[in-house]
Formats: sequence, C-alpha cells, structure tokens
Amino acid sequence: MHRRRFLHTTALGVAGAATLGAQSFSTLMNNRYKIGLQLFSVRDAMAKNPLETLVKLKAMGYEDFETYGYDPQTNSIYGYEISEFKSLLDELQLTTTSGHYGFSDYFDADEQTLSWFVNRCIGAAKTLNSPYITWPWVHPDRRNSEGFERLGHRLNRIGKQITEAGLGFAYHNHGYEFEDWNGQTGFDILMEITNPDWVKLQMDMYWVVHSGKTPNALVAQQPGRFVMWHIKDMDKQTRDYTELGNGSIDYTQALPNPEAAGLQYYYLEQGGNYAVSSMDSAKVSIAYFKKHLQEKL
Repeated sequence: MHRRRFLHTTALGVAGAATLGAQSFSTLMNNRYKIGLQLFSVRDAMAKNPLETLVKLKAMGYEDFETYGYDPQTNSIYGYEISEFKSLLDELQLTTTSGHYGFSDYFDADEQTLSWFVNRCIGAAKTLNSPYITWPWVHPDRRNSEGFERLGHRLNRIGKQITEAGLGFAYHNHGYEFEDWNGQTGFDILMEITNPDWVKLQMDMYWVVHSGKTPNALVAQQPGRFVMWHIKDMDKQTRDYTELGNGSIDYTQALPNPEAAGLQYYYLEQGGNYAVSSMDSAKVSIAYFKKHLQEKL
C-alpha cells in the first residue's frame, strides 16, 4: 500500500507537468467531446503498470477512457478495487464513460445468475460514474442466425435492467454481424428484435469498413442510435489494425455527422499490429487525430 501511494504521488507530479499543455489545447479548440481511448489498445502496458500508463496517456492528450476486464467476483479492474480505481482517475482528472463487460460468459446463464452479473456491472459503472455499459463480443459458436436471434432478446432483457437503473446499454459490432446468411445478416436480426430505448449501438468503424459497409449508411439506417464510436485504421496491405493516418480509411470523409448518429462519446482504438509498441501507436494516433479529425467533432 505504501509503495502504491509512493507511485501514485510521483505519477501525479508527472501528470501535473503535462496537464497545462493538454488542457490548454482542449480549451482552445473548445471541442464538444473529450478525446477517448479504448484501453484494450494498450492492454500490455495496463497489465504492467496501470497508473504509469494512464499518466503517459494523459500527457499525450487523452482525457477519457473505455475500460475492459472488470472482474465481478472481486469487484476489481486492473488490479484495483473499483472505488480505488475511480479515486485514481479523479486525482488524474480523467474519466471513463463506458466499459466493455464480459456478457458473453453469461449468454446461457439462468435468470438469477444473469441478474446478479448485470447488477455487478451496474454497481461498477455507477462507482466509476460511467454512463454506459457495453456488450463487446459474441462467442464464435453463437455467430449464426439462431444465435443472433437469441442474442437480440438477451440484449433487450439486459438493456431494460440497465436502463431502469439509470444507465445506458450499448452493443459493439465487429465484422461477423454483417456476414450474409441467405439475404439476412446478424445486424439485421438485432435491429429487428432490439428495442432502441434499451439497446444503443457502439459503432466500430474499422469493422464496418472491413465488412464493405460505410458508417454513413449505418447511421442512415439507425439514426440517433450510434451513441459511441470506435475510430481505428486499417493496414493498407494486410487489412489488420494500424495507427490512425497510416491505413486505408480516410476518416476525413468517413466520419458520419455526429448529430445524425446521436454521438455522445468516441474512443480511438488499435487492437494490435503496432509499428513499435502499443503506447507509441497511441501517441501516433492521437497526433493524427488532433491534426486532421478533431475539428470535425
């Protein structure tokens, strides 16, 4: 505990030195949204030293984060009890507005178990002051028409519980939602079944483009429902992830109108294929974003 306090104090001093420049830039630009990062992008750094990682990310200009890896059994994340992690964020003057929670592990859970898990997620999100809880992933054996039909009803049930608790619930897409099954896709099924009052959408733009779709087309299909975005680029050769500005997605043209989409929060992300390291990629991406894209938001 004493060692953690020492690291905490030291890191706060480093953060303070970097705060003025980042805050001055943000104030000058007067943007409507904080610059967010999905922390999965730097998962190796978070596993080694979460505090040091957050301090460095703040120095780069990141202000808001989407979390992952919540443990409902211990009510902890990144090795911190949830309230302790919130205190760390507060002292660094950082926020987290959404979290990716492990709903796929409870896909077939009985009602009592599922309700327990959802309540644990609600409690964690409220402690973190995060307005959204997000379903991030579907297990491969559920990626079929029957699985997505069941998923749609599951999303409604979870979304209703979360909405009644005063929070928002969203579904995060990958590419498998857009696979064609005799003229119908998983995304089609989900849009037919889910209640937009209970289930919002988090658009991963990389996967949308990777699947041959466009963000603007999806917004036109579900206006006002894409409350969160993941912005990440696609390698020109391998079509893997890459740093913003190094890939094939021209986000100066691809970004939808935020008002039409219903945008509330966005997060830069890179899941792998780092040119040097995850932290270096985070730095490259935010530099490109500030120069070329931030003015659009």
